[in-house]
Amino acid sequence: MKIFTILFLCISFTAQANAETRIAILDFELRDLTLAPGIPDELQRTASIKPMLEAELERAGYKIVAVDVKSQREANGGVGYLFDHHDSAAELAKNAGADYVLVGRLHKPSFLFAYIMGHLVRTNDGQLIGNYISEIKGGDKKLTLKGVESLAVKIDDDLDKIYRPPPPKAIHK
Repeated sequence: MKIFTILFLCISFTAQANAETRIAILDFELRDLTLAPGIPDELQRTASIKPMLEAELERAGYKIVAVDVKSQREANGGVGYLFDHHDSAAELAKNAGADYVLVGRLHKPSFLFAYIMGHLVRTNDGQLIGNYISEIKGGDKKLTLKGVESLAVKIDDDLDKIYRPPPPKAIHK
């Protein structure tokens, strides 16, 4: 009986520790290298990545910490600055109470595909924990979501290993 109590306490402690991992996700930036950069559909897709990723990580049990948009703009020295300066991104998220910060970008070198890229940084020391890339082909929202799910798996693999993406939906002919 004593062993079951100890096992239960260990499982409970592990679940509580995992649930307390706090992640701030900054707004994703668009790096569009195509001949028609910054079209409204791409700006909208880029803006949709952050809420999709927050929802996936929150569903897995992570605590999402909001970073004030004004503070993010003030800390950003220009396009790509926070993506390349982990110490600045870490300080911004640490002030918001996060353990980690994800700084992301949608890199679009072609009309046919794009990459969702992310840097996961530990806020207490500014250390880069993960550098992630998920390829998406086309601009469909479902494909973007699959790229976000892939990114969530990669983030979780470096943290608590608690995320499982939803199973694929059956395709009816």
